[in-house]
Amino acid sequence: MSLTALQEIESDHVVPSYARYPVEVVRGEGTRMWDSEGVEYLDFLSGISVLNVGHCHPAVVAAVRDQVGRLTHTTNLFYTEPSMRLAQRLADSSLGGKVLFVNSGTEANEAALKLVRKAKPRGEVVVFHGAFHGRTYGSLSATPQESKQAPFAPLVPGFVAIEPTVAALDAAVHEGTAAVLMEPIQGESGVHPLSDELLLAARAACDRVGAALVFDEIQTGMGRTGTLWAYEQTPVVPDALTTAKGLGGGLPIGALVTGPRLADVFQPGDHGSTFAGGPLVAAAANAAFDVLEDPELLAHVVEQGERLRGRLEQLGVANVRGRGLMVGFDVADAPGLARRLLTEQRLVVNATGPTEVRLLPALVVTADEVDEAVARIAAVL
Repeated sequence: MSLTALQEIESDHVVPSYARYPVEVVRGEGTRMWDSEGVEYLDFLSGISVLNVGHCHPAVVAAVRDQVGRLTHTTNLFYTEPSMRLAQRLADSSLGGKVLFVNSGTEANEAALKLVRKAKPRGEVVVFHGAFHGRTYGSLSATPQESKQAPFAPLVPGFVAIEPTVAALDAAVHEGTAAVLMEPIQGESGVHPLSDELLLAARAACDRVGAALVFDEIQTGMGRTGTLWAYEQTPVVPDALTTAKGLGGGLPIGALVTGPRLADVFQPGDHGSTFAGGPLVAAAANAAFDVLEDPELLAHVVEQGERLRGRLEQLGVANVRGRGLMVGFDVADAPGLARRLLTEQRLVVNATGPTEVRLLPALVVTADEVDEAVARIAAVL
């Protein structure tokens, strides 16, 4: 089927919620993907940090092929080994509590919001300007961006949006606060790490009033920043974290992971999902986990992240920032640059705003591929 035919189908039958590039992607391998005309692209977006292990990693492909021939779905009324094993790995690798599976990042944040509200009934949730926590009603209400919220008002009450400063945080958190929800690195607003000072202040404020500190690690988790979890590079440990994106190796899965204090707040019937943590996606996630928890790979992420940021700084682009292979920089026309890189250089990047460019290559990216991507950026700049 031609690209034109696909576009006609979209026009007639698909809700217009995405602005797509005029490209049909048909195949991917590692850091590369190919369109229907056979054109090769260097992918420095990785499905927006979903393909941390790269396109079609052999271990993930093998796990899915094996599992799909035996059992794709049952219900959460039964046990399946892939799901239980994945829950154990998530808890043991992070906060040491318990795990609730969902299907996506926004659902993980919805579960977290319910959890902290049950732990401290009717409490407020403090969030930060510049944050992005999802598009369903609870997570959208925790995403203080006017363009995303305004068309869908009224939103869920009980959220307090503040600037990411210590003074604003100290003023906002009080005895009626249920939680502070924050990304250790704000991703959708252009890759902006929050300072250790702010993280420490959030931890102290939550401890002072008995609130929960929740880290949204949907984009930063699963090795993206050079440790399995971004919080490991900070001086604080949250009470809960959310994960998705890179967790499934390309398949849709998310999770809420608690520390011990919040592990038994939910009871049977408090939350659930038909598909969450099914054997097929859990098998894929376990295979991806095998790859991403490797200390050698995590050291590679740190090394290649430093290389990428260094090469970009040599280009002279503004405000190069990030951690590991989560990198941002500023240009005058970010959307224009992203389009030109795609059409002229066959490099996939992401504009998160008028001036912000985000790079999220697969964590298996090589030094030569980092240099190649920067050379393609230089050719357009």
